[in-house]
Amino acid sequence: MSAEPTPGTVVAFDAAVGLGTVRAVDGTEHLFHCVEIADGTRDIAVGASVTFVPTPKRGRVEAFSVTVVG
Repeated sequence: MSAEPTPGTVVAFDAAVGLGTVRAVDGTEHLFHCVEIADGTRDIAVGASVTFVPTPKRGRVEAFSVTVVG
């Protein structure tokens, strides 16, 4: 996995549990926890354009350093 930021879109986010899903431009989907939202807000809008770093964790690839763009 590359440490380069990947563009994507938030396709799901549940603020009550702090978990979401981001879809990369290649169609792959990656889970993330609200602590990975880079601006520290712990909340993000579904449909937001983001960049993230795909990182292997617990047998799958998760989204880290989720950053809203635009």
